[in-house]
Amino acid sequence: MNIGQVARLSGLPAKTIRYYEDIGLIRPQRSENGYRSFRETDLHKLGFLGRARSLGFSIEDCRSLLELYGDEDRASADVKSIAQGHLHKIDAKIAELTAMRATLAHLIHCCAGDHRPDCPILADLAVSHDTGSGE
Repeated sequence: MNIGQVARLSGLPAKTIRYYEDIGLIRPQRSENGYRSFRETDLHKLGFLGRARSLGFSIEDCRSLLELYGDEDRASADVKSIAQGHLHKIDAKIAELTAMRATLAHLIHCCAGDHRPDCPILADLAVSHDTGSGE
């Protein structure tokens, strides 16, 4: 299969497939003229990567998961550990977004949204908040 066929079958853009090759996640064969030639196993790996990325796994997590997938002697605890680490990151992001939403909802509620120039949203944005970033 050529890259166009694999892109269509996997649902991934050709640019993404080339990137995955560049970073060593897949290794298609090359014909004498240098064209990529994808096997069924490459297509399967691309499907695996597409699903893992859609769940938000990092490239490095995907690399580890692919290695574990190909290792028949793997311990499922290793796979579970990667997934749990990713879930903790998702939970932390959800907590951060929830806090941001609560703050913004409060500011919107406090703003009259009328013809007056007073605006608690702008007032809050103008105040220096300690974010712990050292800025």
